[in-house]
Amino acid sequence: MKVLAWILFATAATEAVVGVAGAVLAGMSFQGATDSFIVTNSAIGLTLACAGVLIAWHRPRNAIGWLLLAAAVTQAGTALGAGLWAVGEVHGWPEVLQRTIITFAAYSWPWSIALCLPLVLLLFPDGRPVSPRWTWLVHLTIVTAPFFVLEMGASPSGLGEGPSGVGYLTFAFHDDLAVLWTVTEIRGALLVLVAFGGLALRYRRGGERERRQLLWLLLAVLLLAAVVLVWGVFQAGPVLMLLAIPLVPIAITIAILRHGLLDIRLIVSRAVLYALLTSAVVAAYALLVTVLGSAGLGGSAFATVLIAVAFNPVRVRLQRGVDRLLYGDRVDPARALSRIGRRLADPAPGLAGLVAAICEVLRLPFAALRSADVERASNGTAPERLHTVPLVYEGDRVGELIVGLRPGEKTVSPADTRVLELLAVPLAVAVHATDLSAQLQRSREHIVVAREDERRRLRRDLHDGLGPTLTGVVYRADAAGNVIADDPVRAKELIRTLRSEVTTAIEDIRRLVYGLRPPALDEFGLVSALRQQAERLSLTVSVQAPEDLSALPAAVEVAAYRIVTEALNNVARHARTSSVRVSLTLRDLLHVEVSDDGGDGGGEWRAGVGMRSMRERAEELGGTCQAGPYAGGGRVVALLPLAATS
Repeated sequence: MKVLAWILFATAATEAVVGVAGAVLAGMSFQGATDSFIVTNSAIGLTLACAGVLIAWHRPRNAIGWLLLAAAVTQAGTALGAGLWAVGEVHGWPEVLQRTIITFAAYSWPWSIALCLPLVLLLFPDGRPVSPRWTWLVHLTIVTAPFFVLEMGASPSGLGEGPSGVGYLTFAFHDDLAVLWTVTEIRGALLVLVAFGGLALRYRRGGERERRQLLWLLLAVLLLAAVVLVWGVFQAGPVLMLLAIPLVPIAITIAILRHGLLDIRLIVSRAVLYALLTSAVVAAYALLVTVLGSAGLGGSAFATVLIAVAFNPVRVRLQRGVDRLLYGDRVDPARALSRIGRRLADPAPGLAGLVAAICEVLRLPFAALRSADVERASNGTAPERLHTVPLVYEGDRVGELIVGLRPGEKTVSPADTRVLELLAVPLAVAVHATDLSAQLQRSREHIVVAREDERRRLRRDLHDGLGPTLTGVVYRADAAGNVIADDPVRAKELIRTLRSEVTTAIEDIRRLVYGLRPPALDEFGLVSALRQQAERLSLTVSVQAPEDLSALPAAVEVAAYRIVTEALNNVARHARTSSVRVSLTLRDLLHVEVSDDGGDGGGEWRAGVGMRSMRERAEELGGTCQAGPYAGGGRVVALLPLAATS
């Protein structure tokens, strides 16, 4: 494939060089060579050849490179034929040979216009149609291209005749097919318009890379259109104006191989702006001069004043419109914030939808949200240059927004910075809310797991402990009933054993009930239950608490009891004291403190099962629990919220 690319390149280059050499050997002046299209077609052919071989070499599967090479061969072919024709005219070559050469020149260049150009526009930039449904347009272009070639090649008013009167192959009834040639012209115009519609569709659907590639082509087409409009429509300017055509293959090559070479958005923005301004000024001036001049008001003076006054407001409005098309809403931070706010109001997309909206609103190639060194969501492909915006919520950094700079940009512009800093506030709230939601979900999962573990424990205790005991009770009751008449002594022994097993079962039931909720809390209340527990441990406990704690939620009451009980057990096992102070303070939350004076406060407490149990009970309610030594001994402090459990 690459060898074929170089063969086509060499063919086009040879055609161009031979064509120019022929013009020189024939003694043609530069103006004569220009009027014969030798200069322009040679330059266009060489440019197309260079662009085509570069693309075909680096992207051999992309049809664009091969189409440019084919266009190069056909354009340079016309230069070759015109140059050799000039030599043949001077040296008197046979008429058949001259006619063959000039016919080749006349029928060569139309292929690039009828076939290669529409296909390049339909397949740009990846070498494939916009969608499979557009494939028929490719086939239609290929099938109908020969009609334009015949129209241009066989036209009697084409390249003309040489001094000897030798013309090229045509046919007498060419002018009788005017309807066919009109349809052919309409076909070409419609194909180009449809191709540009496809490019617009690609821009709308495409990502940052494809949009930048399309902007390179748009810039070249705008510049070329300005030249062709003057030369082709108004018939003004020299033939050399066609040398603007090489801008298109150059732009195509950059778009496919180096689309990030410059900030093409800025270039296109300014080019479109000043093209629109120039057109508007010329049209307005001509209209005002005509209208005011016919009214006898000195049209040119009035027109100049009016245009000067209106120029800047029009420029500002046009600049905003063009910048919004290319840079999104960065010039209007309020609009950008409003669009992001609508995404925040929709919970379905989540953070992924937010970063996608940021890329869409600001036309950025990449955006990502990170927190705790973890990428939470991203959109697009990260370029080499990135910019980080910290996300701060209530003084704490909850994450960061990372955006990719547009290709060609070295730093973030002040306009982008203002919008990003403004967006950082709601994004920080969104990240914080997402974190809270994740924490809530984890808490729910923990509660479900804890509930299932508790159910499993109860099932195991009932099945393995109480179940066999009650089964044994049934069997012994049956046995006692069977022998009570014949062997009363044996029956009494079975009944005594039965009583013992029932007592054991009752103790198991009490143990299970105590595991669910200590009965002492319902019988005596929290304060009395704590004192009762201290008496069992032979501790002197001073309990300071409000007179009435009956309003405590059940979950808080159980958690406080378990935490204090575990703390008292630790004092009984480890502290060198029997005096403990328990303080219960009720405000917006229950403040629980257990302290003793049984140590010197040195060293750290090792986190065992008991300490983990106390922390888990507090965290289940959304509270905290801290335990450790202090100057006079040991202390456990727990804060248990009331609102979350009421």
